[in-house]
Amino acid sequence: MSIVKNSATKHPSVATFGLLFGATVWGMIWYPYRLLEQAGVSGAHASFLTYAIALLIGLVIFARHWRELGRDPLTVLVLALAAGWCNLAYVLAVIDGEVVRIMLLFYLSPLWTLLLARILLHERAGKRGTLVIISSLCGAFIMLWEPAHGFPLPRSIAEWLALSSGAAFAVTNVLTRRATHLSLAQKSVAVWGGVAVLGLVFLLFSDQPVISISSGHWWLMLLMGVVLLVTTLLVQYGVTHTLATRAAVIFLFELVVATLFAWMMANETPSMRELIGGTMIVAATLFSAAPKNTQT
Repeated sequence: MSIVKNSATKHPSVATFGLLFGATVWGMIWYPYRLLEQAGVSGAHASFLTYAIALLIGLVIFARHWRELGRDPLTVLVLALAAGWCNLAYVLAVIDGEVVRIMLLFYLSPLWTLLLARILLHERAGKRGTLVIISSLCGAFIMLWEPAHGFPLPRSIAEWLALSSGAAFAVTNVLTRRATHLSLAQKSVAVWGGVAVLGLVFLLFSDQPVISISSGHWWLMLLMGVVLLVTTLLVQYGVTHTLATRAAVIFLFELVVATLFAWMMANETPSMRELIGGTMIVAATLFSAAPKNTQT
């Protein structure tokens, strides 16, 4: 426990970078998943294969730490299930649903994080943390809410997947923060293994057809697997050494990245509402990441 606290104090910028890196990657990775979907590789297949690649490479990297993987199997299992469902459900939702509503429902996760962090971690958000969360969520609603669609309640399977993915995201972050006795290897392998196993189970119990994958798409998935491996390591480090409520706010930066990337890659020009909301999220992220003398 003391090791975690000391490292968090000495390297707060590294932890923040890890979270921002993860938000940036997930703000862009929807695009290659959609390319694979268009090529006939479903979201379930792509999720299973990319995370299986990350898992295999990770097991090689952490070969000396295999003995650690058996410690506290219950926590590792819960973390794997939460992380696995979070990632798998997010990919399936983004591919099959309306992206705007999917992202809005997913990014209700700071609310779940705030509640879980208070119950499981006894972390008080304080006035500063509450203000940051409110500002971030307001920014998200300004960016993504469409008045014609009404209040953002799930209205399809994809949207229920998005909502459940956001809840699983909160569970993953809070559990990662709480499990300071688990090593980076254990947490990372749990994430990769969770997505790969749940993806495989989904394929086995669904009517997904057998697919043929070209060499070019195999190379794309290999690259995605490596990127996901690095992202998981950085995010797990960042979440472990950052208050759960603060991490949830920093992750909202993904909305800004996704909007800008969609503009560049899909010619989707952001509206004034999206620009205003994005500015609020960036401001809240910077405010959350700024050092402070006392913990509130």
